[in-house]
Amino acid sequence: MHFEKLIEPDLKGVPIMIAAMQDMGNVGSIVIDFINKALNTRPFRVVYAHYPPYVVDKGGYIEFEQIRWEYRYAERIIVFGGSLGQPESSSDLYLLCQDVIDVAKMYSVQFIYTVGAFLTDRVSKSPRVLVTTTSPMLTDSIAKVGLYPTHGSSLITGFNGLILGFAKVNNIHGIGLYGEIDDPSIPQYRAAKSIIQALERLTYLRFDSLDELDRLAEGVEESIARRRGRDKRRRWGREE
Repeated sequence: MHFEKLIEPDLKGVPIMIAAMQDMGNVGSIVIDFINKALNTRPFRVVYAHYPPYVVDKGGYIEFEQIRWEYRYAERIIVFGGSLGQPESSSDLYLLCQDVIDVAKMYSVQFIYTVGAFLTDRVSKSPRVLVTTTSPMLTDSIAKVGLYPTHGSSLITGFNGLILGFAKVNNIHGIGLYGEIDDPSIPQYRAAKSIIQALERLTYLRFDSLDELDRLAEGVEESIARRRGRDKRRRWGREE
């Protein structure tokens, strides 16, 4: 992995950090990409991954796009991640988490938020947001704004879990917000919307209208309904 600083970010006061990567239902990427667009953030540091280990032959010519992730900023916030994928090896994942912590320390970040998906069989157009943090006291204070602590004991794999561990051992407050999803194979815009609303309550930041996420969610749902209708007609031998 290769790290490149582009500019010195012009941050005001003590910033917060929101850091997340692509996960089930693309929830982490949807949230990060939405925030970057809403706040008109600017890139100041880039992480280049050493993959993919291939090019795409388009029939006589090739295309190649190296996977990369950006650190971006607005006045009082640093945003990391989004885009596609996560590190493919544990060593690269640990290296990346440490870089996020190093950047957080460099700019005196005291709170790191991460976001992602929480797989459940509960289906709702208003998914709940479950929260876990780096300390019981922090979880108790966040629960007072109407968020639900995660229940029981489980593993949170990948960047959107491990970064909380790195925050904890580096004495930075870490907060994980995970939106309920019932299908990890499709983009989960409603879970992303619920998380963004939770971030607004916790950080006092205000993002753009969330209508775009509603429209995208409706588009996914309509596409699924059409596909199920075609499948049903095939089963009954009435496909046109």
